Amino acid sequence: MKIFKRIVGVILIIISLICIYLIGTGYSIYRQALKEQSLEQKVNEIREKYDYTKINEVPDIYKKAVIAVEDHRFYKHKGVDPISIGRAIVRDISAMSFVEGGSTLTQQLCKNIYFTQEKKITRKIAEVFMAWNLEKHYEKDEILEMYINTAYYGSGYYGIKQAAKGYFGKEPKDMNEYECTILAGVPNAPSVYALNNKNGLAKQRQKQVLNSMVAINYISQEKSNEILAMQ
Repeated sequence: MKIFKRIVGVILIIISLICIYLIGTGYSIYRQALKEQSLEQKVNEIREKYDYTKINEVPDIYKKAVIAVEDHRFYKHKGVDPISIGRAIVRDISAMSFVEGGSTLTQQLCKNIYFTQEKKITRKIAEVFMAWNLEKHYEKDEILEMYINTAYYGSGYYGIKQAAKGYFGKEPKDMNEYECTILAGVPNAPSVYALNNKNGLAKQRQKQVLNSMVAINYISQEKSNEILAMQ
């Protein structure tokens, strides 16, 4: 029994040291990113782009679609969602692979503007620190606004204005419900869901978006069916 307790103790010490190392490395990556360009400078740079779109220039259904499918607890968490992370850990363990990170919209924005798309634990930890920083200094709608302006929509389109004009030939404010809900699903996997792909996967993704909206009572099932029938 004593030997067993010692083994368990050693394992716990090793795990603790690994966690300390990973957190420390992630924090260093976060600090280095801020050293290269402060958060205020980064935000100002984004907002000064010629095609930057204000949140009130985007249809309400588009905003709801993005929140529903990407981070339905967006207005409830402080940049990091423990529930989503816990769910992602369970799925990663089941798959024996880092297949899901449980990222919030705030974390995704941090990844878009500061970090790479590489799936590394230390990068995810840096992302967490940056998300907390963002939530401390900016309102939720400001974060959502920056997210839709920095997300990649496939086919070379960055930001909601480029995507709306490129795919539909119109300003974001003029997108209809069908266009809003199909476009909202693209940033999850732009190369797969790009709207000029002829694989039909964008339509499948749109159904996921609408199902998510129905699940959290943003729209009714009848409204979902109506939108799907628009094209």
